[in-house]
Amino acid sequence: MTDPLTPPPSEAGVAGELRHDITVGDRPLVAWTSRPGRSLAKGAEAASHRIGAHGALVATLAVGVVVIFLLAFLASRVYDAVTERDGVAGFDRPVLQAVKGLRSPVADGIAGAVAYGFGPIGMPILALVAIAILALRRRSWTPVILVVAAGAGSLAMTIAGKDIIDRHRPLRIDAIPPFESSPSFPSGHTLNATVIAGVVAYLILLRRRTVAGRTATVVAAVVIAVVVGLTRILLGAHWFTDVLAGWLLGAAWLAIVITAHRLYLTARVRGAPA
Repeated sequence: MTDPLTPPPSEAGVAGELRHDITVGDRPLVAWTSRPGRSLAKGAEAASHRIGAHGALVATLAVGVVVIFLLAFLASRVYDAVTERDGVAGFDRPVLQAVKGLRSPVADGIAGAVAYGFGPIGMPILALVAIAILALRRRSWTPVILVVAAGAGSLAMTIAGKDIIDRHRPLRIDAIPPFESSPSFPSGHTLNATVIAGVVAYLILLRRRTVAGRTATVVAAVVIAVVVGLTRILLGAHWFTDVLAGWLLGAAWLAIVITAHRLYLTARVRGAPA
């Protein structure tokens, strides 16, 4: 017999989110101190009462995809302006030459393994495993929505940047396998690793109650993003500025995804239907 005091699995998942996910340490995620933040929270609450909190979350992320797509376009224009004056891109060849001196059979093997593990095949597998574990443990659709949206946004930025800039990769004489044939800017490996590792770390972070646990989670995500980016340069698959753009665009999109989730939590706390 079902215990009448025990909520159904879906309701239990929502209750768990509201109980565990509304703070990171002592910081409440549903408190908005700035005027723009309070306006966003009110808008999310109003939308949640119309289409449900999960519907509003998806809608917010859809708007975020448009914003980040425009951001990728603007980044490409800034990149053009910089490279015309040989600005940041002036570091590209010196950095590549310096990194080539660090190559060795061991380093090259590790870099190649990272490329496969966080590439077009490995990254979706890692994301699906993370989605399955997080969604089943929490009995909630929120991890599915966040990770899928994060991946879709990073993919959109990668495609937009590559199509707009169409930058050539370093010459193959300066590269080592696995070789790449798509345009170079931005580094898709770096951007996707930054976003996926970041959003998974954020979801884990919400359930870490110790400073050591939260610190380890953040450090792990940062290490993944940094290592993936640096190995792309070591392999000669990308220029330094390609990787730099991947980190910056990934961090910007990650901030939008986290903000969307905070708005969702705020709407739920204020009584909006799931």
